[in-house]
Order: sequence, then C-alpha cells, then structure tokens
Amino acid sequence: MKAQKIGFIGGGNMASSLISGLIASGHAPDLIWVADINLDALNELATHFGVNTTDNNTLVSCVDVVVLAVKPQTIQSVTEAIAVVVDVQQPLIVSIAAGVSEQSLSHWLGNNTAIVRCMPNTPALVLTGASALHANANVTAKQRDLAESIMRSVGIALWVDKESDLDAVTAVSGSGPAYYFLLMEAMEKVAQTMGLNEHIARLLVLQTALGAAKIALESSESPQQLRQRVTSPGGTTEQAIATFEQADFSGLVAKALLAARDRSVELSQSMENK
Repeated sequence: MKAQKIGFIGGGNMASSLISGLIASGHAPDLIWVADINLDALNELATHFGVNTTDNNTLVSCVDVVVLAVKPQTIQSVTEAIAVVVDVQQPLIVSIAAGVSEQSLSHWLGNNTAIVRCMPNTPALVLTGASALHANANVTAKQRDLAESIMRSVGIALWVDKESDLDAVTAVSGSGPAYYFLLMEAMEKVAQTMGLNEHIARLLVLQTALGAAKIALESSESPQQLRQRVTSPGGTTEQAIATFEQADFSGLVAKALLAARDRSVELSQSMENK
C-alpha cells in the first residue's frame, strides 16, 4: 500500500485526518495529492504535510485511488466533472460522502468504475475512528486491501456484506459519538446540581467514559458481563441501573437508533431522486 498514489478531492477535516494517519503509518507524503477549491486549505496541507496539491482532473490522472472527501450536496457536480478522466485512468474511487449510494456514483462516473463506499465517524479526527466499508462488483481484492488500509490509518475498518448495512452503521457508529456526548452532558449537569464544580464534574465524567471504553475494548467479556461485574447487589450502581431500566432505557436506545437508521435511508433516497 505504501507505494500507491492516493488522491483526495476535498481538503477538509476528514481528509486532513486521513492524510495525517497515512503519513504516521509510513505512507510517503510525495505519494499523496490533494485538490480543493479552497486554496488556503491546500496551502496549509502542503505546508504541514508536504503533500502535492493540484486540480481535480490532474489529480485523477496521476493516482491509483481517489478519495472523495466532499460534501454530499456537491458530489454530483464534482464526479460528473471528473468522469471522463476516471473512465480513462480507472482509479479506485473511495467515497466518504454520507448518503450517496454506489448506484448514484456509478451513474455519474460510469458503470465500470471500481467504487468503495465507506462510513467513517468523527473520532477519526483523533485517529480513533470506526469505519465501515462496502465495495461494488468492480473492486478487486488488491483495491479492497488498499481502501481498508486507508481507513485503518485513522482507526478500525470493517467490511459489511450489503450496502444497505451502511444505514445501520450510520445509526450505530456514525451518529454514535453524539449519543455518548449526550450522556456525558447529562451526567455533568447532574454532578453540578449535586455540588461538584464544573471542572471536577467534567473531568470525572470524561475520564470515566474513557476508562469504561478502555476496559470494554481490552476485555473478552461482553458489555453486559462487564456491567454485571460492577453492579453489586443492593449497592449504588444497582439502584442507578434499576432506575434506567424502569424508564425503558434499552427501548429508548432502540427507538433512537432505528430513527437514525430510517433517516439515513431517507437521505440516501432523496439524493438518488435528485
């Protein structure tokens, strides 16, 4: 993978994080190209990382893989403008644009285009992301490895069997960080009402979240088993868990994730109907 030429159309935060992760994992900066209409962003990336900067069509003509890191509302115009060069060069296309289907991308770029669609999440910005990927029938085994290596540079990368699974991924990990932030926010507010100052409340909540995640990642036990292990009969934790359960905590989580999944489907369909 390190000898592959990688291009990014779009030089925003996610592209910057992927570039940072790739270079940290040993990918040479001079094998990375970036194109963006924001010249200040391009100059910053070139100065900070030592990568090449150019225009979209030139980028496509000289790389092995093109990462589409543009907003969903602009991706049609971007892809249609590079379609001729894509048809000639046949690079792998990796799209991180939420809600834009492989069918739409194939329609704009050509039916022979090798496309990997992936759903990263915002922790990728700090190299602890969770990304799910799906490849169309034109993607080779070597190209799958390349796409996976790119996304692994900012966290874990997992393949899903069906493109529609990406809607569930969006509900679980794509939107997931906000759910944890919501719980942290609520805990911090209540901690302050119980007398802790803002600084102490925040640090206790954040470190507890970090510690719980670290234990879960490093343990062979399920979250249910870990929860039971720290819930002593008749203790304070049991009382809190019972309160959550009386309010149908699991049912509320299910409703929230299903709502997010359904909205992801709606947004994807609205993009296709444009």
